[in-house]
Formats: sequence, structure tokens, C-alpha cells
Amino acid sequence: MRYWDEHMECMERGTLQEIQLKRLVETVKRVYTSVPYYRKKMQELGLIPEDIKDLSDLQKLPFTTKQDLRDNYPYGLFAVPLSEIVRIHASSGTTGKPTVVGYTKHDIGIWSEVMARTLVAAGADKHSFVQIAYGYGLFTGGLGVHYGAERIGASVIPISSGNTKRQIQLMVDFGTTVLACTPSYALYLAETMEEMGIDKSQLKLKSGVFGAEPWSENMRKEIESKLNIKAYDIYGLSEVIGPGVAFECEYQCGMHINEDHFLPEIINPETGEVLSEGEYGELVFTTITKEGLPLIRYRTRDITALHYDRCKCGRTLVRMEKVIGRTDDMIIIKGVNVFPSQIESVLLEMGEVEPHYQLIVDRVNNLDVLEVLVEVSERMFSDEVRKLEQLEKKITKAIEDTLGISVKVRLVEPKTIERSEGKAKRVIDKRKI
Repeated sequence: MRYWDEHMECMERGTLQEIQLKRLVETVKRVYTSVPYYRKKMQELGLIPEDIKDLSDLQKLPFTTKQDLRDNYPYGLFAVPLSEIVRIHASSGTTGKPTVVGYTKHDIGIWSEVMARTLVAAGADKHSFVQIAYGYGLFTGGLGVHYGAERIGASVIPISSGNTKRQIQLMVDFGTTVLACTPSYALYLAETMEEMGIDKSQLKLKSGVFGAEPWSENMRKEIESKLNIKAYDIYGLSEVIGPGVAFECEYQCGMHINEDHFLPEIINPETGEVLSEGEYGELVFTTITKEGLPLIRYRTRDITALHYDRCKCGRTLVRMEKVIGRTDDMIIIKGVNVFPSQIESVLLEMGEVEPHYQLIVDRVNNLDVLEVLVEVSERMFSDEVRKLEQLEKKITKAIEDTLGISVKVRLVEPKTIERSEGKAKRVIDKRKI
């Protein structure tokens, strides 16, 4: 089995819970003392740190949202003096003020550690060449993977995102064995390779760690086939630490959450009620080792479920299922909750279309309308009109059977849908304009 820290990753649950409780109690005391926002929230609920005596008492604590981070922009939720902050990251702020994250030297060490676990579980070691095609800079992706790869002694190729043809050339020339990027960019790399006349047999790639956006099992198969690798899902978010919050092992039956650092819950997104093991709901995290920006019950908006049984790999760390969507990315059409990943699964099962699609939502005569743009292969697009019409009907029926609502499918020629070197933009909702 592949472990970076077998002691922590395979610890008996009772012992792990003792560690979690000790760290939770310390974190609550620290934020109550050092962060006015949390002290005020707890006082409003009639809570003091001494009320947290058991892991179940976590439910007594207030939630934190992305809006809370924005309202306290830039440093209002930091729990240490700025002189102790050695790194600052931030989100893009495309929907408002950016969310700012501060790290102490200790936090950077934790981040390196959880990413080391992530990469080792995906087969990386000191002999690996890790090509990091996540963005560097304020975005947490690139540097997070970078520090983890250095921690295990791998050779790092810090190319960042973009320069797609150069990425592929370096993969060939440098002998890249592990690729780190978004899953949609991995497919774009594979597509560009074909255009360049480079066969996957020319690569030394063995595995890829892909995250930053939801992706389906069918998309995994597509990536694995086109790049001849094993594709691993990883999970993280800037506010909690960045990539490395959770990772897949070789059995790929859910992502192991590094719960000695990040305490997870699943809640009903409408009521805030904590749900049972195996139930789908919104993922919530409490950080229990972070110094710079400790967060209490942070609502991620990601929809998933948790499983606590021991994995075949031997790890006892709780597993989260693939994120099926976000409460804020979910489209509600005619009262039905629709996630882009549902449509992606249908399309990739077809085999006659490209793994590139876009959902356009509009309102016509006070009724919601969903149009699905789907790229077809060069071969299919050059085929006779009748065959394209048949394919369109086939896709329409498959999507409608899955969603339970009517949709309009429009087949478009290859390269019509804009490619992304980061997160793919899957939904255009014109109802908000």
C-alpha cells in the first residue's frame, strides 16, 4: 500500500477522535480569544469555549460562509498578527470581493503534508516528475501541489496553466510521470496532442491528480483512455487550505479526507441539520490545526456524502464521494434540481460526441428552457444530416430520461465550445441577466 504517513492515515477511529476533540477545543478557544467575529457570533448563541466538550458539540457552533469572509475583507478573520502571516492567497473575486486566506509557517507545513499524502496515494514518489499545470499566483492550486511534490522529493515541473503545446512538448522531453491540472484541461491537452500528431505512447505519464471542478466517472474513463494514465480525483478549497483536503487512493471508492486537520460534516443546505452517514447534503468543514485563518463550520456549497467504513487500502480516514454539484451552481429548472455533472455522464456514455458541452438556461414566455450544446466528432459532423438528427434525438431522450424534464439539444461542430485552461464554464444562465 502507498502511504506518506501510515500512522495518521490508518489510525484507529477512537484514537483519531481523541486527537480531533483536543484540536477542536484548542481551535475554538483560539478563535474566541483572537477573532472578534467568532467571539461575537458565539456570544449571540450564549456559547463559551468551555461548552465544547465532545465532538458532537460541534453542532452548537455557528456556521461560516464565503460572505462572512468577504464582509471581513481582507484580514478580519485572521487569528494571528499579520507579522506571523508568511503567505497570502485569494480567490478571483469574480462575484464580489475576493476571499483572502493567510498562512503561517506552520500552516504551510500542514499544506505540504496533506499534499504529500495526496501525491503518494496517486503513485508519486521521489523518482516522479510532477508537471503542475494548475495556475500559480493568488490561486492556491499550483503552489499547493508544488510544496507537496517537493515534500516527497519528486522533481517538480512548475509550468503553471496555459501554453498548451509547450506543456505537451515538455511532457515528452522531460519525461513527466504525474500530471496535475483540472480534468477539463487534461482533456484539452489530450485533444491538442492529437492535433500535434503526438501519440500517448510517446509519454511517460503514469497518473494524474485532477481537481478544482466536479467531474464524472465517465470523464475519468475518457481521460484515462486518451492519456493512458490512472486519473485520481483530489479535493480542496482555498478557504480551508487549498488542494489536499481530500484525495483518492488506488481503489478510487471516494476521497479520503485528512480529518486530523479538517473536521467534516454533511448538512441539509436548507435547514442546517446535520445528516447521517451516506446521506447527500452540503459539505461543511472546521479546520482544527490552522493558525492563520481557522474556520468554524465553513459551508463549502459542495454536495456530497460521507462514508466512515475502513477502506480496502487500509486507511481509516473518512471518505467523501465525488462532488455531484454545488448548491450555488445547481440549476433549478421547472422546480427540478439539475447538476452539469448529470448531463456530462449522459454525454460521455454516448461515445459519439466530444467531452465538451455547455448548458444555456433561459426563460421564454415565463417558462424555463434548457438548451444543451454538444460538440460532435469530426467524423460525425461530416456525416449525413439524417444521422446527426438521429444522434440529436438519442441524446435528447437520454438527458430527458435522466433529468425528468424536457431539453433542447443542439449539436455543434468540433472546437465550437470555448476551451478553458482552468475551470470549465459549463453553464450560461440568461435568466439572471
